[in-house]
Amino acid sequence: MKHNYLTCTLAVSFVVVFLLLAGCTGSPSSSQPAAPASAGSQPEKTYIVGIDGQYQPFSYIDANGTAQGFDVDSMRWIAQKKGMKVTFQATAWDGIIPALQAKKIDLIYAGMTITPERAEQVNFSIPYWEVNQDVVARKDSNLTLDDVKAGKAIIGTQSGCTAAIWIDKNLISTGRMPQGNLKLYDNTPLAVDDLSAGRVDAVMYDDLVLKDIIAGKSIKKIGNIETKEEFGVAVRKDDTELLATMNDGLTQLKADPYWQELIVKYKMK
Repeated sequence: MKHNYLTCTLAVSFVVVFLLLAGCTGSPSSSQPAAPASAGSQPEKTYIVGIDGQYQPFSYIDANGTAQGFDVDSMRWIAQKKGMKVTFQATAWDGIIPALQAKKIDLIYAGMTITPERAEQVNFSIPYWEVNQDVVARKDSNLTLDDVKAGKAIIGTQSGCTAAIWIDKNLISTGRMPQGNLKLYDNTPLAVDDLSAGRVDAVMYDDLVLKDIIAGKSIKKIGNIETKEEFGVAVRKDDTELLATMNDGLTQLKADPYWQELIVKYKMK
């Protein structure tokens, strides 16, 4: 009887000790919920900057497929200062605002003139540059700027640009020039090619850019139309945070010595 009692006592003690040890060595994953993912686990946003791929010296794609230019370098500087990650996407000019609205790009930094019509569709940053319109013709042409203003020339320019807007408003809408005398192109180098080939009489476009395009060609400047257009960075209407970031970045950039370095580098003046 004593032997059975002792055996029973030992057996109970063994079970209790075993359970206590099991409790001490159990896996934490079986007794505690998994730790939640860290709050900062979302990937960093990359801002897609829409540019004109053939708009020297402001923006262009070089022979290696890399975005270059005054605006591109400016954006890279701002991005570095603001901790932004950016990439550049060349976009057809007449479709660049629709691309922004469709969220295919996040901003437009490509020498876009601030106009009331565009301001109805996008929000613009503070102005960062001013341009006027140059008019060029072949070197063997007798065409004058007065002839162009009188609607006596076939004029080529880029579709959707401010030169096209000026021609429509001041020549076509006033009846000075027929609609058919305005030839629109996907980009201005194509218009200059047609000028060289004699298919148009003149090309009108932003002064600095047109100067770069006609370099080394048998083409001359015949005049300048003062439009005092201001360039700004365009963002979507609801993207107020990005707009504030760009405004502050532009203000800092223009106060930094690097701004003057860019002006010299790209022969802006």
